[in-house]
Amino acid sequence: MIQVNITDDHKMFVEGLSRIINDSKTARVAATAYTASECRWMLMSGLPDVLLLDINLPDGNGIDLCSELMNKYPELKILALTSFAELTIIRRMLDAGALGYILKNAMADEIMLGVQTVASGEPFLCDEVDMLLKKQTGLEIILTKKERELLELICEGCTSSEIAERMFLSVETINSYRKNLLFKLSAKNTASMVRLAIEEKYI
Repeated sequence: MIQVNITDDHKMFVEGLSRIINDSKTARVAATAYTASECRWMLMSGLPDVLLLDINLPDGNGIDLCSELMNKYPELKILALTSFAELTIIRRMLDAGALGYILKNAMADEIMLGVQTVASGEPFLCDEVDMLLKKQTGLEIILTKKERELLELICEGCTSSEIAERMFLSVETINSYRKNLLFKLSAKNTASMVRLAIEEKYI
């Protein structure tokens, strides 16, 4: 039985994923965590065969956490399971030491194949990510219409509250979008993101 740990801040997703893994008869979920901090504590109790790790966490990001964990536990096998399909993020996660990368929209069979492959020590990319990397002609970053709108408002100096009012979204959603933009643009903070947006003409 492959022992799997999951770190993801969406509890309903974790519950559904746990059912898929436990019903597979080839793997079982040994422990779950919803934050980077909880993940660190979880691994102190013992390493799983595979750690499924999301990138967007409430108290940090999976890329930095992946790098940190690989330095501390070089034998740990990490399979990124995330909604980020941008080439820059995929490469950063793999460079941080993840052995595999799979998108959350993958079918249950593909997720289990990823778990089994990574558990055996082999790299795994889901079909969509594999195709993206093979078609890569550069590190072009493609922003959605909503992301461009958000970026424009950030560049105008609007606060998250002001942006939420103008985009008819909650402040929490705006803050989540801001974090995603920082990841996507590989920016360390808002100032560098604004500078990059102007220099690269994203707005």
